[in-house]
Amino acid sequence: MARGLLMLPHYKAKSQLIRTGLSSYPNNPPKFLIFSTSRKSNYVRFFCSCSSSPQNDSIELSKYKQTFFKRMAMAGLKPHHRIAVGVSGGPDSMALCILTANWKTYGLNAASRVNNDYVDGLLAIIVDHGLRAESKNEAEIVQHRIRCEIAHCEWTDGRPKLGHLQEAARDMRYEKLQHICSQHRIGALLIAHHADDQAEQFILRLSRNSGVLGLAGMALTTQLFATHPNFDDGISNSILLVRPLLDFSKQDLYKICEEGKQEWVEDPTNQNTIFARNRIRMSLRNLSSSIFKSELQAIILACRRTRVYVDHICQTLINQAVTVMPQGYTIVDLGILNPSEVLDICLSKFVTLLLQFVSQRQRPVRGSAQKLLLDYFRTFPCKSSFTAAGCYLCAAPGSKGTKIIVCCLVNSALPMKMESFYVGSFDKQKVNISNELSQIIENGKSYSNKTELNISNVHFFNTMSSSESILTEAKRVKILSEPTFTSIFSLYKTEFEKFQVKTETLSDLESKKVIESVKVKELDIGQIGHFMDRFLVSWEFVGGNDGCSCCGSGQDSVLEVRHMVDADWLYLSNLTKSDNLENFQLEQAKRSLLLLKSIPVAARRSLPVLVNPEGRVVSIPSVCFSMCKCLKVSVEFNPRVPLGGDYSSFL
Repeated sequence: MARGLLMLPHYKAKSQLIRTGLSSYPNNPPKFLIFSTSRKSNYVRFFCSCSSSPQNDSIELSKYKQTFFKRMAMAGLKPHHRIAVGVSGGPDSMALCILTANWKTYGLNAASRVNNDYVDGLLAIIVDHGLRAESKNEAEIVQHRIRCEIAHCEWTDGRPKLGHLQEAARDMRYEKLQHICSQHRIGALLIAHHADDQAEQFILRLSRNSGVLGLAGMALTTQLFATHPNFDDGISNSILLVRPLLDFSKQDLYKICEEGKQEWVEDPTNQNTIFARNRIRMSLRNLSSSIFKSELQAIILACRRTRVYVDHICQTLINQAVTVMPQGYTIVDLGILNPSEVLDICLSKFVTLLLQFVSQRQRPVRGSAQKLLLDYFRTFPCKSSFTAAGCYLCAAPGSKGTKIIVCCLVNSALPMKMESFYVGSFDKQKVNISNELSQIIENGKSYSNKTELNISNVHFFNTMSSSESILTEAKRVKILSEPTFTSIFSLYKTEFEKFQVKTETLSDLESKKVIESVKVKELDIGQIGHFMDRFLVSWEFVGGNDGCSCCGSGQDSVLEVRHMVDADWLYLSNLTKSDNLENFQLEQAKRSLLLLKSIPVAARRSLPVLVNPEGRVVSIPSVCFSMCKCLKVSVEFNPRVPLGGDYSSFL
């Protein structure tokens, strides 16, 4: 069993030597190991002093290990991959450390184990949210048991309000974890969510009246994409979040810690009943019969199987019927999609994925807007336009309504965003997921493809009903017994009523918000801007030119980036009729206008345009227009989140 962890220091640490370990016994510390390392190293070390062999494990512990090994394989992970572990010091994350240590140690070949018993490629990360006075001290206490990197959070806009505290803390935690993983070139992050967490999530979403896809809960794997991507060569802008403990109960994790002689800490905020999840957790503890627990997990599994099937169908529809254009809009072929034959639950998910991709907004369409969208897609041929979720939909020009274009609606409530993340040469950047992460994802998909999808196991495939009707259906097909149904229904009603009161209060506050206006953003020479989370934009002078008189730009100039407006293509049209242009300018204006005419008017409005400080158009890079030869402007459609949202295995 694992007795010690030895990790790389923080990437900002000054020391080039590290010496530490995981103390399983205060009076009998494990041996230490000293080794030199470098900030530029791509490897993190995990030290494992094995006090037990597989033959000496208890029968129960051996089963835990077998289950863990299988889940890691399903996620596409192999022991030689570089992995991070999110650690809080509680029994969940400490058990995860023990299992991961064992998996890595025994998974590598014998030659890797004999050299002082250390294994490469594991980093533990603690996130100190700084929301409690004692949190920093607690993080340091955990660090004395597990040598790891501590990420301290800074709340620049002030402490989150109590009603949004857990959500804000979660978002900050994942942002910190993802940043550290990127810095260390780590593609996979293990999180200690377990079966009891999944049960709490089910009741929580039930109270929000989620459909079957939401009730499926947390996935084994989810690909997270950085909010603020880094375009340094070799740094991935996504990580794979893996939850290998979803088959383990909380009690299982306590047992694993006890078997490993590992201490843990308890977070006092978990007892605060002001938070819905805590209330649900305490209520579920009172329903501790084995029948209740097994039936609750059974309905979650049934929902997960349904989601697998729906996702498989949606991916097939996307591959066959959707074309993504380099100008940032999509074309849906209604003839291939045949939406009248696609079930509501599948068409709804397909449309949601499509609109999330085009707008780069992650909130799905719900309620009456969702029903109107389904009706819109099923009206053949398409003869009207529609706006929803930051997108504009209309019939594709020349298609006679057999195709629909979906483009970003620039005048929506979502402000346009353009952030500069990198200063340097645009041409030298490689915005790719690391090879290792790609391999992990392919391994997971390969494992998933070996599992046959069976429609007979999909109990809720034909329903998009309310949570209440899903519970009723689960009872009808005997997934839930009458007592379990009654208990779950009671929990659902209690939390649903509290949620309704909270929603009414929040709606009053939301109605008073002022919609933020769209603003132009500045872009210095050599910088890369990610415009609207969709386009990478950069500009520079050709041949090191110090400036340009015709566009009024110099080495110290800053150009502004905004979306295209109607006046821009009128400007191009007027240029083609001008007598004051040089031949190359006239020819370029004509070619650009011709290319612009091939782009639907609705889609043009989300294209990036560069203007000088006086507001004069300098370049429309998507149609290869530049006002002068001395400027080189580059643009690439590179959405932060790809079509499909993420890669997930729900097995």
